[in-house]
This record gives sequence, structure tokens and C-alpha cells, in this order.
Amino acid sequence: MKLIKIIFLVIVLGIVSCSPKIKKITITNNLALDRDFETVEISKSDLNLVETDSLESYGLLDDKENLQIIQHIDKNDDGKADVILFQPSVNPNSSSTFTLVKTAQGNNSEEVCYSRFVPERTDDYTWENDKVAFRVFGPTAQKMFEDKVEGGTLSSGVDCWLKRVKYPIINKWYKEHTDGTGSYHEDTGEGLDNFHVGTSRGCGGIAIKVDTSYYISKNFTNYKTLTTGPIRTSFYIEYADWNAGGNLIKESRTVTLDRGNNLSKFEITLKGSNQFSVGLTLHEKNGKTTENKEKGWLSYWEAHDGSELGTAIVAQPELVADIDIYKTDKKDLSNAFMQLKLEDNKATYYTGFGWKKSKQFETKQDWENYLNEFSEKLKSPLEVSIN
Repeated sequence: MKLIKIIFLVIVLGIVSCSPKIKKITITNNLALDRDFETVEISKSDLNLVETDSLESYGLLDDKENLQIIQHIDKNDDGKADVILFQPSVNPNSSSTFTLVKTAQGNNSEEVCYSRFVPERTDDYTWENDKVAFRVFGPTAQKMFEDKVEGGTLSSGVDCWLKRVKYPIINKWYKEHTDGTGSYHEDTGEGLDNFHVGTSRGCGGIAIKVDTSYYISKNFTNYKTLTTGPIRTSFYIEYADWNAGGNLIKESRTVTLDRGNNLSKFEITLKGSNQFSVGLTLHEKNGKTTENKEKGWLSYWEAHDGSELGTAIVAQPELVADIDIYKTDKKDLSNAFMQLKLEDNKATYYTGFGWKKSKQFETKQDWENYLNEFSEKLKSPLEVSIN
């Protein structure tokens, strides 16, 4: 009998020691604002998982045992997921707790945050989420322009695709454009591309100011898609070295767009200058520019093709060196500029738009309220603790 009790005790201790410890993840919101659609990153090392444990086999439950939408990403590019992304909902001045669990369900959520290189339309790179879409232009488009071939584009500005639906439109619009069944320059209920960029900065392109002149690069030269999924898309692009008033500029950037956000995150690496300017095209110069240096944002609100459109740049206020509303009679060169400081050749800013016809923002004030809240959340990010 004694021997049986000892064997039973050993079995119980073995089961306990082999069971994974329960991980509780607490997200704290220190603002008097509801927090939604803010992405939290939790690394495998934060969770103290063993090297052989696959992060893809884990999910998160809220306090009502609802499985959360998550995205596993490979941040160190070794072929294995090392970070979990998710977007907790947290009430004002409160906390929410989530539990890490093993799950066989995987992540079958719709890939609403998407980006890709588009060789069938020259060589755009395009990205989107459930709110907005953008594109930039590649080297083939530049060569076509320089060779005076129809369809070429010379621009390092950022183009806005004004979408009105939550589902992805990139592949659909390009397919219709390619096979001749439709045109993304016409709105059939999903939105359209009617945002003129040209050589302007569009929505968040950069320039280098030397004395009173602004210098810009040409089209991007290389790209790499980093991730797509239900929470985030991100990619890397770089530019050929370019001249800014005698200064050789080396530029690359990583761009990130998360679900539920109207602003893309731009992480710039730039050598050859200690400051740079981010621009918003002024189009016909008949809109309203608003700046808030205290909160670190610059906005342009304009009448746009029978509707209204707001574009904006947001950065940490301490990085903002100057704001310049630059107007000229030269085509496409009028821009509202926010000049930013570089730290160790790097800087981060956010840029994007709100279109009235998408029914996300009814008025200029609605758009600026969004920018104020976005700025507040940047200053006070969600706090993460793991027990």
C-alpha cells in the first residue's frame, strides 16, 4: 500500500512538472480613452518559452475565454515565428488580462493587412488595411518616364487609394485594371484612386531642405515584403543615393500599417543630413492647413472631387524642428512640410489620410480629434506585464 502511494505521488509530481506554466498577460491603459486597434508585440523570449517550443501553437484568451485575433511574425528572419501581435481592447484607466494557451485552431483570420510588389502595373508597391490604401512607384516606372514611354511615373511621393470598404481591394482593382474589366480611377462603390501625386510629396514623402530649396529622390529601387496578416503588414524599401544641394543622401525605410489605423508608420534611415522634411501635397492650394506642434502633428484638409479629404503627419513633438507651408506656382511642388530631427541617422513618423466619403470622418474637426488622440496614445503606450 505504501509503495502504491509513493508511485501515485511520483506520477502526480511528474504531471505537474511537465505541464506548462500559465502565462497571464496584463495590458494597462493609463489614459482616459478607450484603447482599440493598438498593436501589442510579445516576443517568445518575453514568454520564457523553450527554444524547441513553436510560437505558432499558442494563442491568447481574454477573461471571457474568447480566442483573440493574433498574428505570428518572424522578426529576426530565421524562418520561425518569434513575436505574437494582437490588439487588446482596454477601457479608460484600466487593465485587461489575457492568458497564453496552446491551441490547435491556428489563426484563420482574414488577411486584411496586405502589401505586395505589383509587376503587372509597371512596378508599384502597394499596401492596405481595412481603412486605407497607399502605393509608391518603382524603377521601371522611372525608366519609362525618362525614356518618354507612355505609362511611366517619376515620383517618390506617396499615393493614396481612397477605399470605402473594409475588405481588401488591391488585387481586385489591379486585376480589373489589367484585364480591362474596370478602372480604379472610377468609383463603383469601393472607392478609387483620384489622388494626384506627380512630383509632390503626396501623403508623407520626404525631402531635404538646403537653404530655401527642397530636394527629392527618384523612385524606389529595391523592396522586401516583411509580413502580411490580420493585424499588420510591413515592408522595406530603399532608394538610390541622391543629391540634395551637394549632399549625398542615402535613404531606406520600413513601412508598417496595422489593422484599424489610418496612419502608416515610417521608420526612416537616412545619411547625409541631420534633418529631413516630410510633406503633404497642397494640390490646388485651396485647403486648410492646421498644425499642432505641442502634440506633434500637421494636417491638410481640402475639398476633393465632390467630397473632403484630410492628410496628416504625426511625430513625437520633441523631434519636430520646424513646419513650413511651402507654396509655389511650379506644378506639384507646393507642400506642407514638417521638418524632423534624426537621431543616429534614424527617425519615425506616421502619415495617412481620412476621406469623408468613406464615412470614417465627417468633418475637419473629426479628423483633427483623431490626430489628437493618436498623439496622446503615442505618448502613453499600452503597458504590458507578463506573470
